[in-house]
Amino acid sequence: MNIASRMREIAPFHVMELMARAAALEAAGRSIIHFEVGEPDFPTAEPILEAASRFLSGGHVHYTAALGLPQLREAIAGHYAERHGVDVSPERIIVTAGASGALLLALGVLVNPGDEWLLPDPGYPCNRNFVRMLEGIPISLPVTPESNFQPTPAQLTANWTDRTRGLLVASPANPTGAVLDRDTLAGLADVVEAHGGTLLLDEIYHGLTYGIEAHTALAVNDDIFVINSFSKYFGMTGWRLGWLVAPQRYVREIEKLAQNLYIAPSTVAQHAALAAFLPETRDILEARRQEFRARRDVLLPGLRQIGFRIAAEPQGAFYMYADSSALAEDSDALSRKLLDDAGVAATPGLDFGSQAPRSHMRFAYTVSRDSIEEGLSRMARSIRKG
Repeated sequence: MNIASRMREIAPFHVMELMARAAALEAAGRSIIHFEVGEPDFPTAEPILEAASRFLSGGHVHYTAALGLPQLREAIAGHYAERHGVDVSPERIIVTAGASGALLLALGVLVNPGDEWLLPDPGYPCNRNFVRMLEGIPISLPVTPESNFQPTPAQLTANWTDRTRGLLVASPANPTGAVLDRDTLAGLADVVEAHGGTLLLDEIYHGLTYGIEAHTALAVNDDIFVINSFSKYFGMTGWRLGWLVAPQRYVREIEKLAQNLYIAPSTVAQHAALAAFLPETRDILEARRQEFRARRDVLLPGLRQIGFRIAAEPQGAFYMYADSSALAEDSDALSRKLLDDAGVAATPGLDFGSQAPRSHMRFAYTVSRDSIEEGLSRMARSIRKG
């Protein structure tokens, strides 16, 4: 039996292997500070749990429509109206099995074999792997601190070719926490439209910004694809629920794919998510956002004091992308040393692209401030020892 040739170009998700090593050390009795995990450490908000419990108590847990519960699609549309002042028809909203499901559906109706898609580098690794799985060709668009780790309209224009079919970009971004401002968003949308391409925005960290507001791309161009999730701001990672906003003409095609790929999103998760937009839930989530900001403000100066360089300060998500070249030639080796020697797990840049991965590391501030301070102290001692 042969393995599909595409698998040679799909790299493993290295952070998962790092997490497995950290878990093994913990099982052996070691204390590990987890900076590698891109998952909020807070429990699911109580109103969401209560909504799930009420639904489950009825015992009628059956399939929903492939596009999702109508009342949840309407609630998401209301969220865009309230938070962003954008009118989005519920008919354009597809509830999905996580944001990964949304990305797969969007690319499934857009990518033909040989199509080239531009993706910022560094960026979330699954994006390029999904393009490749669908026989498209992911093309790295190098981004640097000088442009706040985001592409510019001029750069997009310079890299667009006859084979380019679209741009997939995230704001706030993983691994950098970089946020696209409204003018840059509009400029990128204009370039894509001028070339007859497709713009796909990953907005799964929306809501998690600090000192600024993240603008949805739907506010600058309506004829685009937008992905979001209940995992990050709403803190529902294990519920595996996301959504996709698509131009109306694609909805039926997306529905067919959803029916075939997973029939419908989790029914329990959808009923729970109806409570995600309640005022009392919003109060809980906003308090947590402020805690993430406080954690960022502990981690940022602490990393700099150790010798990491953060040229573009993160404005969103819960990640810090740090230049480690002053401390080690190879961030992968450094990450292994910090885990084994200091009990600190942080992700090397290998997962995030080809733009200087060996000289960068990602730190997630998804642990308590006390744990952040302990992790910083451990790293400082380990690095001083050499």
